[in-house]
Amino acid sequence: MAVGSPKVAVAVFIVKENKLLIGKRQAYVAHSYFSVPSGHLEFGESFEECATREVKEETGLDIMKIEILKVTNNLFLDDEANLAEHYVVILVRAVLVDPNQIPQNLEPQKCDGWEWYDWKNLPDPLVPQFRSAIKEGFNPFQDNFKEY
Repeated sequence: MAVGSPKVAVAVFIVKENKLLIGKRQAYVAHSYFSVPSGHLEFGESFEECATREVKEETGLDIMKIEILKVTNNLFLDDEANLAEHYVVILVRAVLVDPNQIPQNLEPQKCDGWEWYDWKNLPDPLVPQFRSAIKEGFNPFQDNFKEY
């Protein structure tokens, strides 16, 4: 199994009332799992810039008030596919610039579409790193970030 350097991604929890924007992934890693808009940090980019860019690329939405909530360290191992990935994921919260914006599915090869899900009724299965964070008490509607 080939092993490379860790990758950095930003996952954006767009909150609207008590709901989150979530889509079903079609990308290779975590295929058929539900996730928030997310993507790789590009060279020289801030976390906030990455969040803004990824949300715009995937959904067409404009976001603001971006806040870092949590950082996760994740290993994805798939012996059948001979795949080993290591991701550091920055979980951020954001709100829409215009609450009346409607999400579009601009990358249908990566996502089945976007829907607003109530925090108390999230779809299943969630990507493992979000499911684990929620079990540990993560809540994008509260301040979660801890200084170490």
